[in-house]
Amino acid sequence: MKLSHFGFELPEELLAEYPTEHRDESRLMVLHRDTQKIEHKLFKDVIDYFDEGDIMMLNNTKVFPARMFGNKEKTGARIEVFLLRELNAENRLWDVLVDPARKIRIGNKLFFGEDDSLVAEVIDNTTSRGRTLRFLYDGDYDEFRVKLQELGQTPLPKTINRELEPEDEERYQTIFAKHEGVVAAPTAGLHFSKHLMKRLEIKGVDFAELTLHVGLGTFNSVEVEDLSKHKMDSEKIIIPEKTSKMVNSALKTKKRICAVGTTVMRTVESSVSSSGELNAFEGWTNKFIFPPHDFSIANSMITNLHTPKSTLLMQAAAFGGYDFVMEAYQVAIKEKYRFSTYGDAMLII
Repeated sequence: MKLSHFGFELPEELLAEYPTEHRDESRLMVLHRDTQKIEHKLFKDVIDYFDEGDIMMLNNTKVFPARMFGNKEKTGARIEVFLLRELNAENRLWDVLVDPARKIRIGNKLFFGEDDSLVAEVIDNTTSRGRTLRFLYDGDYDEFRVKLQELGQTPLPKTINRELEPEDEERYQTIFAKHEGVVAAPTAGLHFSKHLMKRLEIKGVDFAELTLHVGLGTFNSVEVEDLSKHKMDSEKIIIPEKTSKMVNSALKTKKRICAVGTTVMRTVESSVSSSGELNAFEGWTNKFIFPPHDFSIANSMITNLHTPKSTLLMQAAAFGGYDFVMEAYQVAIKEKYRFSTYGDAMLII
């Protein structure tokens, strides 16, 4: 497959700026792979497609307030710093992105907070916008982390073209988020409300949790026409023993196993045994899924409607079938579905 196969015209007004009032009342497009039928529902109707013993695999990663604004020493220039990854807790080293990058060189100091209570020194360049920072702070490590929380903002993606609002702190987080370490929410999970999860639980649907800490690499644009040459950034994944047992039991009894989001699908496809079962695992993955791909674990998938030429769209097309998914996207545009982070969802079964 080529990059150009995933291009389409997306009207700008279909990029969702805000979430729906209620999490589970976004729209849901249901794609039936066997009949090629498309249905139009609300997300809370997802319960109609699952029965007792079926499994929904959820990514329980938690977004931390990764976007900070500081000032450069001497010039006072305002600099945006996006925290990507903690490299060394003891030395307070972090991988970050900076903007505008051209102004930030090794040796520069950045000051954060109205009282300049947090200082960072640039000690290395990593990519064109990437830097390694060493934070300088008087308190102990726990106090330092509290300070980062205090100064950081919810890292809404650039597709949302507005200022951060107080509601975003809650809505750009799944209700089952537990393990902090992610800079972008697993968006398919944003549609689940407490009420819907309770109803699924009563029906006998089981939830199997795993963790993938999404990095910004997921959203990097693909720069090569030949998709086999695209490299994904490595991301941390954890598949607990309990989850692998639940999933493998459901595989044996031929239950519906749903990957809630592309992050979940990437995680489970990164740890499949030679006999086609899910292995418990903790480590890193840079798995890139695009058509054609044989899926081993999930037999259904919930995912948002993604932007053109994105690795997320490529994965959805690999699962749903390229022609069917691209046709469904044209239907979604015609029916004015909302795209991207705060947009509507698709269930592929």
